[in-house]
Amino acid sequence: MTVAALIAFNLTLLASMASPGPALLLALKTTLTSGRMAGIVTGLGLGTMAAIWTGLALLGLEGVFKLFPWAYIVLKTGGALYLLYIAYGMWKDAAKPLAPSSADAPSLRRAFFTGFAVNVGNPKSVIFASAVLLVIFPQGMSLTEKTSIVLNHLLVEWSVYTLFALALSTGPARAGYLRLKPWFDRTAALVLTALGLRLIFSK
Repeated sequence: MTVAALIAFNLTLLASMASPGPALLLALKTTLTSGRMAGIVTGLGLGTMAAIWTGLALLGLEGVFKLFPWAYIVLKTGGALYLLYIAYGMWKDAAKPLAPSSADAPSLRRAFFTGFAVNVGNPKSVIFASAVLLVIFPQGMSLTEKTSIVLNHLLVEWSVYTLFALALSTGPARAGYLRLKPWFDRTAALVLTALGLRLIFSK
């Protein structure tokens, strides 16, 4: 494993994280509605599971999915239903004003679990990770090298989501969200619904 390969992996990872998907939407919504710390902890949950998927890809989980298609279907369907559940809550509460206090903010444990669960529900991540790893890294890597890739992935995800939460937790960002809350929440709900349905009906 070379430094160039690790840089290529990180650039691919950053491009993937920047694309609008359930993880980015969840981190955005949590930070704007529940504050900086909840946003950071949600990102820690998202990043932890994403790194676990990379670790499983390195261990050959894609092959397990091919041997046992029902396991992939169960994971995929469960994840899709969870995305639809989040989308329903966003749509239902879109018109409700945001509480001025943090009384309704999720606990940090719940914030971490929600982020973790959203990425658990995306088993396609392991297939994507397998393809990226196959192209970028050489075959026959040692356990130490594989571990360093997973830790690198974890640190990148945690750093990005932390910086994201810090940037969005400012007064102007929150004020802008409050002005557009109904439109933002319903748009996010539609995107999550589309992603959930695609997970259900895709092969």
